[in-house]
Amino acid sequence: METLLQLYALPHDARYPLVCFDERPCFLIGDVVEGLAPRPGRVAKEHYSYTKHGSCVVLAAVEPLQGQRLVAVFSQRTKKEYTRFLQKLAAAYPDAVKIRLVQDNLNTHSPNAFYEQLPAAEAAALVARFEFYYTPRCGSWRSAAAAEHG
Repeated sequence: METLLQLYALPHDARYPLVCFDERPCFLIGDVVEGLAPRPGRVAKEHYSYTKHGSCVVLAAVEPLQGQRLVAVFSQRTKKEYTRFLQKLAAAYPDAVKIRLVQDNLNTHSPNAFYEQLPAAEAAALVARFEFYYTPRCGSWRSAAAAEHG
């Protein structure tokens, strides 16, 4: 945890941007019963019933010191989606020497994922773009990305 606190205390450095990554599963739902419209002096009311239209996962990266965000929605959360997202993230910082990436310890959040999804040279090049920092177990809320989408 001390490492993360020291990292968060550093000033912005465009050559070594601090980026926080997290993901969130989402359910796609729709109303079954139409809610009641607001009336003068009263708030609108929504019914508790809903229909489920599937699920998705939102992957998000936040650069807290610059207010930058990168978000992508995928139908599932695997090493493939993680790799694709970090490729986009690396491309968003073409001038960075290293991207300091704060993330949780989920089994898909590993540089090994790149080697499973990409040719070795491409995976090695992607790994070289990042410095990986992991939040403590049961502490992913310590990432600014987790705080972003609560």
